[in-house]
Amino acid sequence: MKRSKSLFWASLPTGMLLLIGVCLICGSSASSQAVRVSERAAVVLASQYTDLHKALEAVPEGGGIVKLPPGDFLLTRPLILSRENTRIEGAGAATHLINRNQEGQPALILRPRNRAADRGARIWRVQLADFRISGNPKSGDGVRAEGVNEIYIHGMSIDHNGGHGINLIDCYEDPRIADSIITYNGGAGLNILRGHDIVVNGNQFEENQDAVRCIDSFNLCMNGNNLDDHLRHGVVIENTYGSVLSGNMIEECQGTAVVLDRDCYGITVSANVIAHNSGGGVDVRDAWGCAISANTFTIVAQRALVVGPGSGRITVTGNNFSNSHIGGGVRRDDPAAGIVLENTSDIVISGNIFTGLAEQAIKAEGECKRIVVVGNAMSDLSRSAPGKHPAVELGTAEIVAGNNAVEGKSETQR
Repeated sequence: MKRSKSLFWASLPTGMLLLIGVCLICGSSASSQAVRVSERAAVVLASQYTDLHKALEAVPEGGGIVKLPPGDFLLTRPLILSRENTRIEGAGAATHLINRNQEGQPALILRPRNRAADRGARIWRVQLADFRISGNPKSGDGVRAEGVNEIYIHGMSIDHNGGHGINLIDCYEDPRIADSIITYNGGAGLNILRGHDIVVNGNQFEENQDAVRCIDSFNLCMNGNNLDDHLRHGVVIENTYGSVLSGNMIEECQGTAVVLDRDCYGITVSANVIAHNSGGGVDVRDAWGCAISANTFTIVAQRALVVGPGSGRITVTGNNFSNSHIGGGVRRDDPAAGIVLENTSDIVISGNIFTGLAEQAIKAEGECKRIVVVGNAMSDLSRSAPGKHPAVELGTAEIVAGNNAVEGKSETQR
């Protein structure tokens, strides 16, 4: 027997009717809220616009995603994105932005609209993924981001730009650069100015001027990157605190593999392979309270590790300084170097191995104070002039045989 809808509703208890009513109202509210949220953002299909400039201008206030199709896109002026909460995504290297500008202009600029009038202006959460940007010797940066917090760049190919590959300026909060290949740029592959809590992970850098520059920043976490054949330095860190550089391969820079300069402190350089860099391995020019540990310095011809006069309070532990010895002989007859201390103080050198070096394992120059050298292994030294160079040449340095405690004021207060 069928009952009418009106009889069905009439047969329900009053409490159940109230509950069903509330659910219907809530469901309606949630549905309308979902509609309102979706109206704030958009999917912008760049293929539906006459050029990419118009596609980026079509991103609404609430942000969204700009989907770039495959193809070559020629640029003579920069693309500019000023919307936050926006992702620009391509179809891999088949999506290729080619910067033909000859006046030093970037290919892509990310910045707040009012950046020129207000240097403190910020936009948040801009992402770039899966496309290629290239330029020419007279063009500018591949990507120039100014005042973008929580920027995320991954899966990008950025090459042959006249400026930096990626230039992050005042991208202070949590920038992330991952899984990208950044090559043959006239400036640094990645230039960071005034960043904080920075992640640079799993990238490949090749034959830029420098691979990575991190200036006036905090908390760089740079891990698992491959750096090769740079025309100057590998990694340059200046006026930066509390950072870690670990698990990277840094090979064949014409300059120095790692430079710490201009009031750095609290930085760990650990578990990197530093191989065949012409200008030196790690140059601690102006850095304090840092650890250099468990790195492999192989066939670094000169100054594999230097602690300079502007630095001190450095621990050097568990590193391997070596040539290309493979058991029965050497694979390639390239010289290898050890540690140089220059007018520095409060240095511990322990538990390292020095083998197959051209000259000394450790050499002190100038006035060095409170130097601890203990528990290191050394063999096959002075290869360039047998018998000429002692294993350890500390000159007039103040040597501490065991533990040392200095009471009272610090060295800088005396």
